[in-house]
Amino acid sequence: MISCITGSICVGFRSVAWHDENDVIRSRDRMKRFFSGVLVLGAMLAGRQAQAQETFGSLVGDVKVGPVAANGTIQVPFIVWGGDVATFHANGGLKTANPSIFQQQGLDMQLVPGDDFVQQVRNYMSGKSPFLRGTFRMMGMASEVIGSNPDTKGIVLFQMTWSAGDHAVARERIKTLKDLKGAKVCLQRGGPHEGLLDDLLHDAGLSWNDITVVWAKALTGTDDSPARRFRKDSSIDVCFVISPDMLGLTSGLQSVGSGLEGTVKGARVLASTAERSRSIADVYVVRKDFYTANKAWCEKFAAGYLKACEELVDMKKQYESSGSKSFEALLKMAQSIYGKEVLPTIEEDAYGLILDCAYVGHPGNVKFFTDPKNLSGFEAFQTSALALAATRGYARVRTGLMPSPLDWNSPAIMGALTKTEVTKQDRFRPEAVMDEIEALNAGGSLDENTIYEFSINFKANQQDFSAVQYGVEFRKVVDLSSKYGNAVIAVRGHADPTKILLETVQAGMSKGILKRTGTRGNYTYYIDGQLLDLGSTDKLTELIKTGKFDGAAGFNPRETMQAALNLSRQRAEAVKAAVLAFAATQGIEMDKSQIQPVGVGVTEPVIPRPSTMEEAEQNMRVEFRLIRVKAEVMNPSDFDF
Repeated sequence: MISCITGSICVGFRSVAWHDENDVIRSRDRMKRFFSGVLVLGAMLAGRQAQAQETFGSLVGDVKVGPVAANGTIQVPFIVWGGDVATFHANGGLKTANPSIFQQQGLDMQLVPGDDFVQQVRNYMSGKSPFLRGTFRMMGMASEVIGSNPDTKGIVLFQMTWSAGDHAVARERIKTLKDLKGAKVCLQRGGPHEGLLDDLLHDAGLSWNDITVVWAKALTGTDDSPARRFRKDSSIDVCFVISPDMLGLTSGLQSVGSGLEGTVKGARVLASTAERSRSIADVYVVRKDFYTANKAWCEKFAAGYLKACEELVDMKKQYESSGSKSFEALLKMAQSIYGKEVLPTIEEDAYGLILDCAYVGHPGNVKFFTDPKNLSGFEAFQTSALALAATRGYARVRTGLMPSPLDWNSPAIMGALTKTEVTKQDRFRPEAVMDEIEALNAGGSLDENTIYEFSINFKANQQDFSAVQYGVEFRKVVDLSSKYGNAVIAVRGHADPTKILLETVQAGMSKGILKRTGTRGNYTYYIDGQLLDLGSTDKLTELIKTGKFDGAAGFNPRETMQAALNLSRQRAEAVKAAVLAFAATQGIEMDKSQIQPVGVGVTEPVIPRPSTMEEAEQNMRVEFRLIRVKAEVMNPSDFDF
């Protein structure tokens, strides 16, 4: 999701919209041409901000608050984003068409470009438009300004979409979010990624004080953009970029840059809104005085938009299965409105704009505004948005926004819609998820696709995992699952290898296949004339699997290793059950399919050859890994809620 507060026009893209290196190069060229004419204001603002952080109010300047123009036609801003294509469909174009969804609702509006968010706020305050269009965090940055007058106080009327097109690209030395501590991070000041970075730091238990920030003037397309600076300055550990730049640096969400074809060697996606699907919420905000005087109008606006989303989703599915002339016409309308410089093609760019967002529909709005237990709902977003605005200097005081007062079950809304009783299904297909995790592990790519991980330890023979002992860690799992809706949490049970080591030595000595030299505490072992390093877990376990040590009286390390694997799986399942039970006590319903228990056994010890009980207990652990997986392991859904 791409939106700016610096006055620059910005555009959103999805990584799947480019399929090869030539497409990536062409997309970068288009972006460069597009941004070349709008970087001057952004550079001026960035230059001023480099000297001292300015409040958002100082960017807006002095604006006289005026009433909303009452000429019958309401001015409504839009930005370059897939969620706004539904607005075009509802309106039939920039001016309300006859027939159109909004026209049938009795509305009359003029859609106007709003990618210059500072100007949007000026128009909002002066009365040219009663609406603001942007991300929730942008509304938080503007909250002090719009909340300075009781008439212009902001009401978040409805949510449109979640975003999936922004990325943190890291060098090889940054493995997971925990490695952000001490890192040098480059991003555009005042751009869409300040909120995403804030989220990732919070997820890792870090703060802005734990990193060194390098501010870029531009979002993309110039030498002073995060991607370009990342290429030129190897001391920069992480850069925040949009999809075309991400593809150029890494070649894909699950790829690692090879150094060839323009990629940066070792560069990979550390985190992305493709997985952290609850980071960027797109919304419409309405002036309080306008809503109070025009409640029915606002209700029809919301109902009309949600109806357009329903129709768009149906057209998209038909387009993907057998073709749809109406959907093609909508894509052409979007291209006409945004211009061919922004959307050069229908099949790739206009369609890619749609793919880059997840519509929430009626079910998503109900959950966002009315579910008090929703960890990614209105209250949670307001808290984080206002905190970011205050801590980053955009606001001096935290001035709250108001949640939508709409009755989502009113006849005006329910009568316009058909997809209000959508049943929330499992997000993931468990067997496909397990296959994916096993494939990543076998291919050595599990670490590369791990976003964040932490562990809990247990005692020998421990069976129960209570919230009394592990409540803090369980809460972390619940929190991560709610924010990373498109990532899987693998619960990986580990066992200590001490017993297997002892049985391997005893079985080998008993069979006469293992030779030993040295003295107690300093033995060296040989098998088939080759040194056997008991601390080399991979080689040792593979040797045990061959049955080399089978047949010794009273010792069978292969059976013991299998028993440890089974027990580690049981422990992982017990921990999953404990996490779900903990969530239930908090009134939170987790998606069970998102949590995958995995038995690891003795193959990944922290200390391969423990010499004390304390060292052995470090191996007795259950590990939580937040893992990036392919979209194919997920069940398709019309709306993301």
